[in-house]
Amino acid sequence: MDYSHDDAGLARQPIGYWSWAAHVATVGHIRAALAEHGLTQPPWWVLNQLVEAGEAGRPRAEVVATLRGYLGVGDALEPEIDTLIARGHVTQGPAARLRLTAEGHALRAEAYERVGRATAEIHAGIPDEEFVAALKVLQRMIHNVGGKAWHH
Repeated sequence: MDYSHDDAGLARQPIGYWSWAAHVATVGHIRAALAEHGLTQPPWWVLNQLVEAGEAGRPRAEVVATLRGYLGVGDALEPEIDTLIARGHVTQGPAARLRLTAEGHALRAEAYERVGRATAEIHAGIPDEEFVAALKVLQRMIHNVGGKAWHH
């Protein structure tokens, strides 16, 4: 691969620009994969939270609280959950417990396979050690400026 600069030049590059460019490229790639299944990221995240919950489901408030910080989705998650319910992918039972329907499980499985391929494309040619090192550097930079970026 050809890089934009030699190593000395790369060391002087603005991390804000390159982290933004990486975000735009990688998130855009994943969003395109999800769009093939009629999904955007917030519903995708909800489906993943519910598949992990199994038959017991999860309280709606818990799902919202867990996902609120993902890419700044905030309060926009409530209408996304309502749309999943309206489309028959999720049910909401007593005590506002959300559960995947059979259709929701099928959609999540199809999208999961496609997102897996998209993720593999993003990671192509990058050994795990380099990927881990990149994340540690980014997390250290976030820590250095008092930022918050953790999610569960």
